[in-house]
Amino acid sequence: MGTPSSYAVDVRRWSVAFLLVLSGCSGNGGSDALLIDYQEWLAERLQVEPPKPQPPGNIGIFPDRHQRLFEIPETRDGLLNVFALRECHITNLVAQRNNPLGRVAAASQRWLYELTFWRRLDACWKSEVPQSLAEDDRERLARLTETKTEQLPRASWNALFGSEEWVKNFSRASSVLSPKDLELPPTQLAALAYLREAVLRQFDPDWHPDSSTLEGHLKTLQERPYTAELLRTLMLAERRLEEASSLIEGAMGNQAVCSQLEAFTPSLVQRLETEQLAAWLQQLDTAGNTWLNAIDSLLDAHIEAPDTVQAYRHRWLSPHSPGAPLRAFMAARERHQALRQTLAARCRGHTGLNLQGESVLLVVQH
Repeated sequence: MGTPSSYAVDVRRWSVAFLLVLSGCSGNGGSDALLIDYQEWLAERLQVEPPKPQPPGNIGIFPDRHQRLFEIPETRDGLLNVFALRECHITNLVAQRNNPLGRVAAASQRWLYELTFWRRLDACWKSEVPQSLAEDDRERLARLTETKTEQLPRASWNALFGSEEWVKNFSRASSVLSPKDLELPPTQLAALAYLREAVLRQFDPDWHPDSSTLEGHLKTLQERPYTAELLRTLMLAERRLEEASSLIEGAMGNQAVCSQLEAFTPSLVQRLETEQLAAWLQQLDTAGNTWLNAIDSLLDAHIEAPDTVQAYRHRWLSPHSPGAPLRAFMAARERHQALRQTLAARCRGHTGLNLQGESVLLVVQH
């Protein structure tokens, strides 16, 4: 590709400025500005036309409610049979479950009910009460305890994936994180940690959850769809780095590229914009790994997910899958640095050129 004329460069700059205004309106703001500014800066020094930035796609649709929840059959029995187990202190719980409020309780409250119900049954079974029961009632208590033990992990899963607060964290009606919003939200990290502990310790009688704490953490996750915003930011960064990599690949096909870069002195890399980009990329890497590993640990604590949730997790949330946004971003970042280093090695002998040192500062900081 030939060297762009000054008129073409001016037109391009006005086009990019207009695009950045639109990006700001759509929520990309300063993050896309940093990336596009770097593309423009790199293209000028390679003396090639800058790429036309393409919008990244949206994240996938979160599985529907019926696809992500486990069906838990209701346990029914006669009043006399329930009354026979009154020494297990479950009659009041049964009454709460069957009143109008109990029937429409949120999934998280249903889990707290099931947890309390199981703990009373389990404590009763391990006490002297079974010895005082008739044989039929003792067998009924054994069956009921076994059933509730099996159902509790599914109830805790439904408490999370049935909550509107959790689902909204994956909203497609979200935007790219601005640089100032990229920092990990500590209250949401604390919420993920609490929800994981709740799963791991639900069979621990010494751990006592309460409704206000659980609902408070779920509400925190609803404050902003950080997961969706982070995924979209990773996808944006991957796209822009791949576009920038294409510039270097195209330039390396030009035999005269090194002579064109002789004016590319080390002092140029001290620009504030490129330093900001390097710091932003590292912050995005840290945020992506920390957040998605926290979600991964939470999901690992649960029982095996329904197939549709497993597929969504593998495609979008996995910190390890090559096709997921985090690993795709990391691969694009590493590839871009490798291309810069290849170009630096080719041109190292030219007077006044120090591209190798710049490649580290611009793109990757370890």
